[in-house]
Amino acid sequence: MKLFFMPGACSLSPHIVMLETGLDFTLVKVDTAAGLTEQNENYRQLNPKGKVPALQFDDGNVLTEGVAIVQYLADLKPDRQLLAPTGSLARYQTLAWLNYISAELHKSFSPLFGEGVPDDYKTLLQQQLVEKFAWVDSELKDKQWLLGLHFTVADAYLFTVTRWAKSLKLEIGDFASLASWFQRVAARPHVAAALAAEGLS
Repeated sequence: MKLFFMPGACSLSPHIVMLETGLDFTLVKVDTAAGLTEQNENYRQLNPKGKVPALQFDDGNVLTEGVAIVQYLADLKPDRQLLAPTGSLARYQTLAWLNYISAELHKSFSPLFGEGVPDDYKTLLQQQLVEKFAWVDSELKDKQWLLGLHFTVADAYLFTVTRWAKSLKLEIGDFASLASWFQRVAARPHVAAALAAEGLS
């Protein structure tokens, strides 16, 4: 399999999950602005959306959207307990987290990285993000991981977007539970390996 990524982008989440599963894969860097892979291939021929991540299988089929990719990868290696079994409440609680991170956090960050976005709108988004991270902090109180005792695909995704919050200097430094959780995630060997591979460590 090939995982197409851009350093520090949302593709970091499936990159972490891929390493956590122990599956064999090749990492391919993409310049989404130019629409080219590091081999100078037209990325839009592979993924017409032009975004990362994308997962290409040996038969040429491609799966896009990070939330879908991490679920697929986790289901390939159920023994790693990155996603609870189908039918269990824990699975759907994990999916609820994935959806919250995607719709409420990730989506709110996108305009902050864009050009031509009014400063007033950026300020409003930043305030809303701080409020949302305050809620996440409250949910992490007395928990090792988002779902309790097991690191899951939701932790990998939240770690990715929390890194963005830190890079934008959002006022989340006083959220003690979030900070402790972030340190625990960063200390995982596969997370450190993903960051190193993307030149982010």
